[in-house]
Amino acid sequence: MQNGATARAVPGDGVRVGRIGRSPVRWHHALLTLWTVVWFVMAERHAAVSWHYLRTGQELLFSGVPGGGLALYANHPELQIGPVSFLVAGLFAPFPAVLGEKLADAFMSGLGLYMLVLIGRAAADHYRGTGLNHRRLQQRVLIAGAAFIPMWVEVSVRFAHLDDVLALFFTTLAVRALVRGNATAVGVLLALAVDSKPWAVGFLPLLLALPRPARLRSAGWLVGLVAAAWLPFYLTHLETFAAARFTIPNQAASSLRWFGVSDPATPWWDRPAQMALGMALGALAVRRHRWPAVVLLAADARIVLDPSVYTYYNASVLLGTLLWDSIGRRRLVPWVSWIALISLYGSALLVPSDSIRGLIRLAFAVGSAVYVLWSPQRTPRGRRRGGGGAVPPVLPGQAVRGPDDALRPAGGSAPLRPGPSVPRRTPGTAAEGPRTAGSCTGPARNAAAACARPRPSAPPPARGTGRSGRAWPDDAYSRTPAPAAFSPPPGRGVPPSPPA
Repeated sequence: MQNGATARAVPGDGVRVGRIGRSPVRWHHALLTLWTVVWFVMAERHAAVSWHYLRTGQELLFSGVPGGGLALYANHPELQIGPVSFLVAGLFAPFPAVLGEKLADAFMSGLGLYMLVLIGRAAADHYRGTGLNHRRLQQRVLIAGAAFIPMWVEVSVRFAHLDDVLALFFTTLAVRALVRGNATAVGVLLALAVDSKPWAVGFLPLLLALPRPARLRSAGWLVGLVAAAWLPFYLTHLETFAAARFTIPNQAASSLRWFGVSDPATPWWDRPAQMALGMALGALAVRRHRWPAVVLLAADARIVLDPSVYTYYNASVLLGTLLWDSIGRRRLVPWVSWIALISLYGSALLVPSDSIRGLIRLAFAVGSAVYVLWSPQRTPRGRRRGGGGAVPPVLPGQAVRGPDDALRPAGGSAPLRPGPSVPRRTPGTAAEGPRTAGSCTGPARNAAAACARPRPSAPPPARGTGRSGRAWPDDAYSRTPAPAAFSPPPGRGVPPSPPA
């Protein structure tokens, strides 16, 4: 269905698209909530496998127990969890142990649903002014979200990895801030992601999507907050550096086996290589104007080079495919998300051979990286004035031109009304003066012709339409108000547009 048909089906503006009656809840959000509840109930029987790490870590960090405090990572290198995650875990400490686990599971599941809302709004803001069909966007979020939810429940409920949950949640908030052009928020949120889980450094290439002055300010916030969270541990206890060398078993289903790595534990070069590969691929994606692929590429680097094959690792991959299918592509069927779910989670359940499972993970990571980096990409309608390729996010101080050719500020609601137009001057003629009713003022040699052929006044376009007459609904996700209704100048004989 074309965008104009969508606007005619929903009178007024696109803010009402997909809502259930008069309520603010949309159908695809309600369906995704029910889908989350189904998976939550199934996973709750074997829930909170790793919650004891969070509970123990926050007790050691904040309770003054010997061996804890700033000596936490020096004495407990197995706690590969950031201090922000322990701080959030402390919110559930006052409750009994069982009740605290259930509340934490519900809290983390709710964050996943909110992330779906944020990604939908980020996609709508990113494509504002390009003739976006909001019903199709909601359908994409619904279909891709249906693949994302099982893996989100895996990390949030079954394993209860609050650190991974917070790292992915803050990264999603950073993507939302990036689209809205808030450079400071991007740096702060990425810092919180790294302070929650160190492997989130793979998402830092998102900073490169900002213009250089804003990028430097954002990087300053990032470095400052990361240093404030981690330096006290390193400066007071130098043994903390040993925590970076903590190893885990190299499982038989790991993709490392296909690179000839048969070490029984994590090789010394593995963690630095994971971070370096993820950041290099992310920087390449931004250079190719495909910044929505940064999260997916960092997750691909992680699953390819990690010695373990826990299924909760797939949550970062599915978040990356969700961002790509919602923002990086405009296809109705987000098939990348479902290929990821079937390849990674389906193979873990159905393929008995460890070696074949490792090969499938390697094939998906390489194939998805090649696809998002080098597949042909169509420039959205309304942004085809310059060269090809995807357009970077709208940044502070920039304006985008919508289908009605009105300049819209980044994140703003109403078009920037241009000033009075200056009549064009033909070379070799004098400037034409203003025309008044009942007279034909202008150059002497053109006055008679101008009076003989009065210029008909074309009616202005109706509110919400472009010059082609195609409707342009407002953002179906954003809560910003609709542009003000157009009122034609008096005396033109055109009735004003009805209010929104």
